[in-house]
Amino acid sequence: MARDTTDSTHVSSVDDLIAYIAAGEKPESAFRIGTEHEKFVFFTKDNSPVPYAGDASIKALLDTMQAKLGWEPIIDAGNIIGLAGPDGMGAISLEPGGQFELSGAPLENLHETCKETGQHLALMREIGEPLGIAFLGIGGSPKWTFDETPRMPKSRYGIMSRYMPKVGSQGLDMMYRTCTIQVNLDFSSETDMRRKMQVGLKLQPLATALFASSPFSNGQPNGLKSWRGDIWRDTDNQRAGLLPFAFSDNFGYADYVEWALDVPMYFIVRDGAYHDCTHVTFRQFMAGALKGEVADWQPNMGDWTNHLSTLFPDVRLKRFLEMRGADGGPWRRICALPALWVGLLYDAGALAEAETLVKDWSYEDVLRLRNTVPTEALNAKLGGRDLFEIGKEVVDISRRGLVARARKNSSAQDESIFLAPLDEVLAKKATLADEMLSLWSGRWNGNIDMVFEDYKY
Repeated sequence: MARDTTDSTHVSSVDDLIAYIAAGEKPESAFRIGTEHEKFVFFTKDNSPVPYAGDASIKALLDTMQAKLGWEPIIDAGNIIGLAGPDGMGAISLEPGGQFELSGAPLENLHETCKETGQHLALMREIGEPLGIAFLGIGGSPKWTFDETPRMPKSRYGIMSRYMPKVGSQGLDMMYRTCTIQVNLDFSSETDMRRKMQVGLKLQPLATALFASSPFSNGQPNGLKSWRGDIWRDTDNQRAGLLPFAFSDNFGYADYVEWALDVPMYFIVRDGAYHDCTHVTFRQFMAGALKGEVADWQPNMGDWTNHLSTLFPDVRLKRFLEMRGADGGPWRRICALPALWVGLLYDAGALAEAETLVKDWSYEDVLRLRNTVPTEALNAKLGGRDLFEIGKEVVDISRRGLVARARKNSSAQDESIFLAPLDEVLAKKATLADEMLSLWSGRWNGNIDMVFEDYKY
């Protein structure tokens, strides 16, 4: 999320909160694709992390981007912490450890998505090179310890950093030492949302396996294929994970809202100042829990929007659905992740096929898979089947969906071309993490610095 929202519209009932989400419904003709990706920022001279301030810094990158693009700077307590494009056309934001995030514009097809990504990465190289700065596209920080990782001056992150150790063992690593690729997709009705949410939740562990790219931490192999996936197993389980209630045949907007109401808040924003609200849930907030603590203690829609952005289930519901299971990765994978989900969820035939494939998968089945995938990736099993075999079937369903969408580029190629990196993973039976570990024991000769050279954008 590029910036925290202000909307002073008063919240009078739970129905208002449900209506906010329901207002995201769109006709299929208006469906769009919003792709987000994060990357680590490092100095090329020694592969050290880039601090927020200084002549060569995160701030310098943002200032230069702002001058080149003319985008509106996002300011927090006097510090530039992001950029907002005109008319909702994308944004740049900072993750807690200085990870640079592009929140892409809502685009009509994957050809536009991949073009946007390529232009963004080219701009980042153009701006970074004179400063001796480059960008790394993998899922976990491979070398820097937590203490070596910079801290960004963003108010919500100070609140989160104080709270995370109270609710899980790996929350700070999630904030400061991981990167993801994510896609945001639309729904046309509550039923359409439910179908997409359920397929998304059940197949999210597969996405974690297919995109696994975080086998290193603190300069060494960590015994995992997706360290990032493992981190999410104990970050803050009140607000993260699989959402067992969403597996219900009757799951709807109200169920998600009722869950969200009982998750502790992070903050509210009043007159530009952030107030720590980790001691109350949104339901308690609505009942007047902050009366006497802040002058404007009544909840508004900006508070609700911000609260929804601080929930971290594997598929997040706002006015669209966010697929959140994948590690970060190289450029082609930034195109492959939305391709996988668009193919599965934006074509009626493919969605029906995917539903049939996963219809008998219980919450317990998927939870076991989610717990084993960080270590085993595509070698994990579900219902006696190797995830590798399931992955081939799922990617084929996605391909059929993309072909059926028939969105073609100037060379008459449809969007299925963007599945090529996943085809390669399945053909080799090897994830990017497997590839990295082979390099570590081979050409890299145990030198973690080589990851920066081989996987920078």
